[in-house]
Amino acid sequence: MSGPLQGCRVIELAHIMAGPVAGLMLADMGADVIKVEKLNGDDTRRFVPPTIEGESAAFMMMNRNKRGIVLDLKTDDGKNALKRLIKDADVLIENYRMGTMEKLGLGYETLREVNPGLIYCEVSGFGRTGPYAHRGGFDLIAQGMSGLMSITGEGHGREPVKVGAPVSDITAGIVAAMGIAAAYANKLKTGQGQKVDTSLFEAAITQTYWQSAIAFATGKSPQAMGSAHPLNAPYQSFKTKDGWINIGAANQKNWEAMLALLNAEHLNDDPRFSSNATRIENREVLADLLSEITTQKSTDEWLQIFEKGGVPAGPVLSITEMHADPQAIAREMIVSTTHPVAGEVKTIGLPVKFSETPGGITRPAPLKGEHTREVLSQAGFSNDEIDTMLTSGAAVSSD
Repeated sequence: MSGPLQGCRVIELAHIMAGPVAGLMLADMGADVIKVEKLNGDDTRRFVPPTIEGESAAFMMMNRNKRGIVLDLKTDDGKNALKRLIKDADVLIENYRMGTMEKLGLGYETLREVNPGLIYCEVSGFGRTGPYAHRGGFDLIAQGMSGLMSITGEGHGREPVKVGAPVSDITAGIVAAMGIAAAYANKLKTGQGQKVDTSLFEAAITQTYWQSAIAFATGKSPQAMGSAHPLNAPYQSFKTKDGWINIGAANQKNWEAMLALLNAEHLNDDPRFSSNATRIENREVLADLLSEITTQKSTDEWLQIFEKGGVPAGPVLSITEMHADPQAIAREMIVSTTHPVAGEVKTIGLPVKFSETPGGITRPAPLKGEHTREVLSQAGFSNDEIDTMLTSGAAVSSD
């Protein structure tokens, strides 16, 4: 592996999404991430359909670039094997319910005695402190409790709508990876490990920066606005002759430039639209007037006009259309790996680029227990010890 985190070893005791997102971010940036699965594997292996040649597409997306082993942490041999792996590790990621790792004898206080420099990252539903610390959490629950669902959808009084993507899961994973990277930087300077604790709830709350700013200032909770923006207008989707287009006239210069491109300069003389504040106040009327114009041309025609005029605009793409977009391809956001069973598998690339230490995706998701022998051997286990663990069921290997 290449990347700025080359040399960092991560033990991932995480399943489904938030923890594995943290692991894949670190792996994509060069860390050696060893995914430790339970006997029946990560639950995402059973998120089917769809499959590719019988392999879960969801699992392969979340676990590329990782090596995979299987240990039964309810056995003494499994626990001891993990502790031996921890001795040479920099990071451990886990997203079990509160108290689970302690019951296994693998909590932070225990493992820091094995490795004082260990960075122990916990990703949970609500964090390890506070009145909800004992609760389990899912993306849907976090989106609802964070206020996100109250600002998502078509408008006040409509059925609650969550963000289509599991944003609290994904954001929690990214935030966890950021916290781990910061703790790792401190460890390189001081040798000191520490606990890193984040949650889906907190991750979802960070998505409310604009709406929270409004609520702090006014004492009122913003409502859902469809595709519109609470602080700028026009900044939303508009219907075209054959689809939809997003237009971001988010300041006075872009507003005036947009009007010129739409041949609608007369709207600039209308006191209802003379400033961003008045445009926000009269957003619905403005949107109706602009839609009368945008429906006269196709999306592609408008995109060409706005690009030439320097006004930010973009189509509303489907997921498969995004996969084929030349910019997504040029930025290496759509990449392929070769899986031993599924063959060529496409995946999403690393969203940050490094000029001197480029990261990337070079390894497919592991088969269940694919690297058990390799990893245990590197940790100092003899072939006889490994065979004994495999025979007893304390470990599982795919070979």
